Amino acid sequence: MNQYTGQSSKLLKLIILSLFGSISMVLMLLNFPLPMLPQYLKVDFSEVPALVAAILFTPAAGIIVEGLKNTLYLIYTGAADPVGVVANFLAGVLFIVPVALFYHKFKNVKSLVSGLVTGSVIMAIGMSVLNYFLFLPAYSWFMGWETMSAQVKWLTVVGAILPFNALKGIIVGVLFIPLFIKLKPWIEQKRVKTSSAA
Repeated sequence: MNQYTGQSSKLLKLIILSLFGSISMVLMLLNFPLPMLPQYLKVDFSEVPALVAAILFTPAAGIIVEGLKNTLYLIYTGAADPVGVVANFLAGVLFIVPVALFYHKFKNVKSLVSGLVTGSVIMAIGMSVLNYFLFLPAYSWFMGWETMSAQVKWLTVVGAILPFNALKGIIVGVLFIPLFIKLKPWIEQKRVKTSSAA
């Protein structure tokens, strides 16, 4: 392998991930609430660039995009809600890693759909557990609210957190499948170039 070619490939990858992270942060700002769920739970499509990165490169690339997105968002908002930023990062990781693992194993649309379903389930269950034990108590402490009782936390998780994350996974998945089908030739072409240059 040519040393300069390898360095160029790494630089290109870094530029692509930085670009995806920036796009992802902008998409994070374009959010909207879902009917019949609390207004503070808002859906956005910021996982889409991270999914593309995870499929184009590796699951770790998707995690990097998630980290860049949330770091940029934290800087942009002035650390107004660090608990929400950490929660968003972990939700994104729980969602995109299964999708990338399924896709890289079989590399077809069927495996992508299986990954999206699995990622949605893991994100919904994982975020329910994390909210119950970590994020809801941390958010109450950060906002200076009275500590939530176990019953209130349970009702919040079952009535809001669980359905929200399940619906978010479905919405993002439904949007991503046709987008992936259109991008697949480009993704395959880029993967061949990066793997041959590595």
